[in-house]
Amino acid sequence: MEIRTFGRLWPVSALTIGGGGLGQVWGPTSRDESVATLRQAVDSGISLIDVAPSYGDGEAEAVVGDAFGGRLPDGVRVCSKVHVGGYEPSEVDATLRRSLDESLRRMQIEHLDLFLLHGQILPSADPERMAWTTPLDLYEGAVRPALQDLVDEGRIGAWGITAVQFPDVLASVFTSDPAPQAVQVIANVLDSPGDMAWSDDTVDHRAVAGWARERGIGIMGIRAVQAGGLTDSLDRPLEPGHPARVDFERAAPLRALADALGESTAMLAHHYALSMEGVDTVVLGVKNREELGECLRVAELGPLPDDVLRQVEDLMAPLREAADAG
Repeated sequence: MEIRTFGRLWPVSALTIGGGGLGQVWGPTSRDESVATLRQAVDSGISLIDVAPSYGDGEAEAVVGDAFGGRLPDGVRVCSKVHVGGYEPSEVDATLRRSLDESLRRMQIEHLDLFLLHGQILPSADPERMAWTTPLDLYEGAVRPALQDLVDEGRIGAWGITAVQFPDVLASVFTSDPAPQAVQVIANVLDSPGDMAWSDDTVDHRAVAGWARERGIGIMGIRAVQAGGLTDSLDRPLEPGHPARVDFERAAPLRALADALGESTAMLAHHYALSMEGVDTVVLGVKNREELGECLRVAELGPLPDDVLRQVEDLMAPLREAADAG
């Protein structure tokens, strides 16, 4: 497994095992299969586990606890997340600490290496999305200081944010002091945030990753297969018009190219994400050992060959441009 620099933090494997699949967000699996998948990921050299309380209502974190019984293998680090939307400034610190304590209990560990603010930071409060977003003034006045306090106390090693939309907000957050030490950014061939698109504004996610990199912030690439949109077939029922279904239909040329290359669409999509400049580690949404095995094979191959990369870009760049124009 290739080891990369993770901003100013610690070395990280090129692949991160994410909690969405382990928590049964991306289709059905079992606790036993999730535990076996996580163990295989770590045995294969993956050094970062990325979970969250909302992945299966604590299921993904419980999988970590079951897999390792409170004794993480040497060199393996864990990231979890917290929502603070809808709270008054005076409640933020207690909310973060309560969420952290519950996550540590489920994972049977005493220290968290990375704590991410889950959901997006908005320019101002959005009553319709209060539970999943954080207004900028709340972030600056209460969330950022509370996260830094947890670092200073040794409860967490570092903190970060989800950096998907609202570029003006992100520019402010990245240049603040203290700035996040890690960010999660969109990293897929369509440059698509899918159902994380909560604004009509066009966002250049590659540029967002570039801004973070200039500040020495660690970059976690998410949505490599865009919630199933960049795969051979959708693994769960989705309504017509759902962003992942829309992207699945747009990605027909990618499926044809993957078939011509003799590999799955997900394999090609992950290979592309791993080859993207500036992404330190790609977060996998795999839910079983078969899906994990494909990603591990991709990691062994190294970057996409230049000729294949050009083919992918020639096919998909017009679709990205059409989506931006629309």
